[in-house]
Parts: sequence; structure tokens; C-alpha cells
Amino acid sequence: MYTPSFNRIDDDDEIRRFVAAARSAEFVTVDPDGIPVATLLPIMWDAGVVLAHMARANPQWKTITAGSPALLICSGPEAYISPSWYAAKAEHGRVVPTWNYSAVHLSGTVRVHEDREWLRDVVTRLTGVHEDGRAAPWQPSDAPEGYIDGQLAGIVGLEITVSRAEGKAKLSQNRSEADRRGVVAGLLGEKHYGAPEVAAAMEPDL
Repeated sequence: MYTPSFNRIDDDDEIRRFVAAARSAEFVTVDPDGIPVATLLPIMWDAGVVLAHMARANPQWKTITAGSPALLICSGPEAYISPSWYAAKAEHGRVVPTWNYSAVHLSGTVRVHEDREWLRDVVTRLTGVHEDGRAAPWQPSDAPEGYIDGQLAGIVGLEITVSRAEGKAKLSQNRSEADRRGVVAGLLGEKHYGAPEVAAAMEPDL
């Protein structure tokens, strides 16, 4: 990931919090013919590994060999930044549009799991993560056992051993305070998806 020093997220705990909040990632591998393929998956980062599963009908997993390289892309809020929001526009006009966003890339190697009990454990744990805090959290044991067995037969598990975690928060850190305040005000006036969240991410540094 291209990351200028002022955009880099160096704190490991912050990176883990980001991934936990994102709750999903684009899982990217490369087919034997050299073409990259990706699938959006719910994930759980447990110590040094990321756990996930995908549909057995998805051909992506069939090209994965044990130890194949993989990339997980976790995305946060993003938004277009208009140069008209910068105080610098009125001062000298030397401004251009940009895009603010946050992301974490997890690189490592992947292993496919087909063992039914392994899958049951991961599905139960993933469900627990996403049901946590609900008034009546659902769990796999709420459904008939035979039904769950049938669902497990339709998926494969993924275990990605993470060797590198890179975090980036591109939030106008290279602009003046006046420019950043203008960006926040502009974003708060937008109706586009992600704009208020990007503004909220920028405000603590003002």
C-alpha cells in the first residue's frame, strides 16, 4: 500500500480496532493464469490469523494451494474532497480535488479448510462476533442441526496467516488547519454516503 508518512497508521491496536469495526474485507488472490480475483467476506482477526469462509460454489478457493499469498482489504468511510472547500483556493487558487479515505491491508498466506468441525467452530465464532450486543443474539444451535450441517456442506473455510498489516488514513493531514476545517464543513454539507463519517474522522485532529 502506498502510504506517505503523515497518512500511516502505526499503532497496531488502532489497526486491529479498524479491522474489527470494518467487519469484512475484500479477499484477493491470484489465479494460476495471473488474473487477480476477489470476494467480499465477513472476517475475524484472531491473534495472528484471519478466519473467514466462502461459498463452495465460488471458484476462487479451488485455485488456492496451501501457503498461497493473499491480501485482505478492509475499507473505512471515503469521500470526494472538493478544492472549493479549501481556504487556499481564495488565497492562491493552486488546489485540486482529491479523495479522503481510510483502509487497512492485511497480507499473508492462506489455507483452505474443509473439515466440518473446523467450519462449525469458525461459523459459530463469526456469528458470535456479529450478534454480540443484540437483545436476542442468534447462534447456530438455534437452527435444526441437520439444517446447519447442510449449510456447512456448502462452504469452505479460510485461514489467512497475517505477515504484514498496513494502515492508512488519508484525511487531509498535509493541508493547513484552515483547509482541514473547510473540508470538514464541506463534508458535513454533503449528502453522499461516507461524507459525514470522513468529517467525523477528521475532527479530532482539529
